[in-house]
Amino acid sequence: MKIIKLALALAILAALFFPRVAFGQTDPGVRPGPINGQTAATPTNPLPLASVTANSPTGVLEFFQNGLARFQEVEVVSNGANVGLGPRFNLNQCSACHAQPTIGGSGAAKNPQFQVIANGTVSGSTNSIPSFITANGPTREARFPFFFNSTGSPNTNAPNGGVEDLFTVSGRSDAGSCSLAQPSFAAAESTNNIIYRIPTPLFGAGLIENIDDSTLIANQAAQASNNLGISGTFNHNGNDGTMSRFGWKAQNKSILLFAGEAYNVEMGITNEIFGQDRPLPGEDEQGSGLPSNCLNLSGGGYPEDATNFTVPSNSNPTAQNAQVPSDIVLFAEFIRLLAPPTPSTTTPGGASSIAAGAALFKSIGCATCHTPTLNSTQPSSVTASLGNAPVSAFSDIEIHHMGTGLADNVSQGTAGGDQFRTAPLWGLGQRVFFLHDGRTTNLLTAIEAHASSGSEATQVEENFRALSAAQQQEILNFLRSL
Repeated sequence: MKIIKLALALAILAALFFPRVAFGQTDPGVRPGPINGQTAATPTNPLPLASVTANSPTGVLEFFQNGLARFQEVEVVSNGANVGLGPRFNLNQCSACHAQPTIGGSGAAKNPQFQVIANGTVSGSTNSIPSFITANGPTREARFPFFFNSTGSPNTNAPNGGVEDLFTVSGRSDAGSCSLAQPSFAAAESTNNIIYRIPTPLFGAGLIENIDDSTLIANQAAQASNNLGISGTFNHNGNDGTMSRFGWKAQNKSILLFAGEAYNVEMGITNEIFGQDRPLPGEDEQGSGLPSNCLNLSGGGYPEDATNFTVPSNSNPTAQNAQVPSDIVLFAEFIRLLAPPTPSTTTPGGASSIAAGAALFKSIGCATCHTPTLNSTQPSSVTASLGNAPVSAFSDIEIHHMGTGLADNVSQGTAGGDQFRTAPLWGLGQRVFFLHDGRTTNLLTAIEAHASSGSEATQVEENFRALSAAQQQEILNFLRSL
């Protein structure tokens, strides 16, 4: 009898302190259905991804299509077909990282990094697969928050934070004599001096780019008296001082800068914004840079990705205008013209549950940071669909202190080690991995991670915790409808 009473008491305590587990609220999982709210191409909407549905102004769709094609190219070091991979890289194709639920999204359920570098060999390369890259885990990049000292421990007085590319071209049949070691990931893991980032979704980025700073400032002012401990700020770029807005810490000002940096950092390709081959942070700031036999591997000179000055020409009079710009310019146009995600009004849980979840999302304070709609964009000289439009991104584009639980100890621009941009939630219903490092596939776990010492979101997460099981489920349904 005493054993039964003890078991009953423990069950009651579990229900009090762990109500979500007791009542079985669940993340509905990746929402099925049409990608980006569209089912198929039509004569007036040639590509389901495009926001330039009417091809207005005439010719803009050509740039979208050309950018889409380049976004899917598989890069090699040098065979004359592209601009040249390496000498270090995280993956060899833009669309492989931005793949879920379709091209332009975030990381897929099956990690292409693991597949491409399967068994450590690609074209004879000698790469091994780091332990944090798994077949069904998130697509990741890695950073060391601090440089190492001579004893092999992190030197907290020497901040690093730069990307440590996962793979090298060493040993490949097209890489010549270039020989580079992979970073010391095992040592970094053993000393807890490593953090991860996953790809950010790109849908609707053109609208985010076209929001005026004054609109963001007005939204910040409207949320100032929130009584929730939330007081975000903006990251500012170091060139003209205006608000930057792309990347996990809002460190990049524009889509073009975002594309140029990714080409250089993630794929090792120099371009008209980042014109030099990129050493690892330790080689650049505390070493001698890349060895000479690892420079200009493609053999075409710098920048490897450049304006195509010879196209169109007399020898190729039928070349399209979109063939002239460099890859990063066309990447940027493709990203800029990607349509924003379209939410479901019925899935999961039904229309009434989704509507109730949306109301609760606002009432408990989630919408203070995840502003449902910013009104509105500036007029656009690119295409009318990007101008004078609401931006239903569920983000204030501000950076917020997210506390010790999410801190990565990496500073970028004016964003400190525990500050992150409010992640836009549009399209969340069809994402697989959550939070900046992809640590979970469970939306409920991601919500819980918002509460920790120093986090501006702690009170809001506690408000969520105080809801009934049914109300929490309605919020989960609402989020998965986005």
